[in-house]
Amino acid sequence: MIETRKIDSEQVKTVLVGLVYGEQSEEEVIEYLEELEFLAQTAGAISQKCFYQKLPHPNSKTYIGKGKIEEVKDYIQRNAIDLVIFDDELSGSQINNIEKALSDVDSNFEVTVLDRSDLILDIFATRAKTAQAKLQVELAQYQYILPRLKGMWKHLQRQEGAIGSRGPGEKAIETDRRLIRERVTVLRKRLEEVDKQAATQRKNRGELIRVSLVGYTNVGKSTIMEVLSKSDVFVEDKLFATLETTTRKVVFERTPFLLSDTVGFIRKLPHHLVESFKSTLDEVREADILVHIVDLSHDKFEDQIKVVHETLRDLGAMDKPILLVFNKLDAYIEKHFDEWLEEEVKEELLDQMMKKWQKKTEDRVVFISATEKLHITELRSKLHQLIKDEYAQRYPYLKEFY
Repeated sequence: MIETRKIDSEQVKTVLVGLVYGEQSEEEVIEYLEELEFLAQTAGAISQKCFYQKLPHPNSKTYIGKGKIEEVKDYIQRNAIDLVIFDDELSGSQINNIEKALSDVDSNFEVTVLDRSDLILDIFATRAKTAQAKLQVELAQYQYILPRLKGMWKHLQRQEGAIGSRGPGEKAIETDRRLIRERVTVLRKRLEEVDKQAATQRKNRGELIRVSLVGYTNVGKSTIMEVLSKSDVFVEDKLFATLETTTRKVVFERTPFLLSDTVGFIRKLPHHLVESFKSTLDEVREADILVHIVDLSHDKFEDQIKVVHETLRDLGAMDKPILLVFNKLDAYIEKHFDEWLEEEVKEELLDQMMKKWQKKTEDRVVFISATEKLHITELRSKLHQLIKDEYAQRYPYLKEFY
């Protein structure tokens, strides 16, 4: 079982660093940094400034160029900032080199460097509540540390008790590759047992149709779960508010089904984390119907849709019936429509947008606000029809369900 630490009440100040290279545009990197800022906030850190640089490719030693390193160093030393978070994965030697470059031995000023994967793992460590989730996070953390071990000894020692060190970080200082590999083997065996138990539980659920809520993190899945199942579900305005799959038996009219809320997806989700959470993501793989929740009010919601589709393809789950649910319609209207806009014009613009997505999805789409209970009846009706169609196709003899 992994160890976790509560962040001090005084939140940690940090700066964020990104790099524009390859086919990435400056606009994309700025958006990634905004998301990284939300991740840092979720972990308990407050971003003070974002830095980014255009390079043909990342610097093999320090990721960013020498001049930008000096610019970051000057800022963090003047503002007493001891945590720097990079938006891409860094090697162990890069982390060590960057920490050396940003620190000042003469003034006894030291800085801790994290990358995006390290930060996400840290958040997962604090969110893990069940024994299964804790095993999954610990395995992912060790898999992250193992290839970086040589360059991370000093890094891990410095960050003891800080953001990014929750879990096995401290233990890795006193161990070696052999011990870590042995621990990884043990964790994988334990998770295999958990996977078997979870698979057995899924089989024991009988012939009920299974519906899984999927989507980018923080789009309102748990709120919609609460609305549809009429039961209390943990809801929080933070990334990865829940890691465990929550399943409820729900009945629409006389049609029963199982509804599951799963962990949210995100760009640049560490591959070792996806691997470790295989048993949790099996709920998505084995679902009969997917309800894809989208935050309509987000400026880049179409990019988020692409990320979710890519993740579903990786999981082999894109061949299932999918109902697209645009959530936060109220926030979208407030954000994009002037209060003095005529009601008829507003309705016409909304109608155009809705028809566009109805055509794209063959009318498997609904626009709602879960918090304001807008168009929930339409959501229930469309989902109910999909479930009845699935029952009719799979279990034609269970006509009482449809």
